[in-house]
Amino acid sequence: MKTRSEIYQIEKETAWEPAGEGITRQVMAYDGQLMLVKVKFEKGAVGAPHTHYHSQASYIVSGKFELTIGGETRILEPGDGYYVEPDQLHGAVCLEAGVLIDTFSPMRADFLKK
Repeated sequence: MKTRSEIYQIEKETAWEPAGEGITRQVMAYDGQLMLVKVKFEKGAVGAPHTHYHSQASYIVSGKFELTIGGETRILEPGDGYYVEPDQLHGAVCLEAGVLIDTFSPMRADFLKK
């Protein structure tokens, strides 16, 4: 497995990978300490509640999402963001098709092809 990305990530040259029903992701920049991932949701797609040991900060580029983090639910729109501390239960429902930018620390090795 590679331990870091190329210096530049060109969207049209970077593969989209399935990440659940109605969800695809594009792994962008990463090294052992951080990772940047673009995630595309179709309307109605569900990011099932889950936990991971990584810190996560995310930005809503487009669309509308119902986020539940640690039992608190909010509706987020373009320009909004959120933080998920390690091991905190979180999930999302896409209310209007859109794109999120997720960042993780450390990187999500499970997102990389073996």
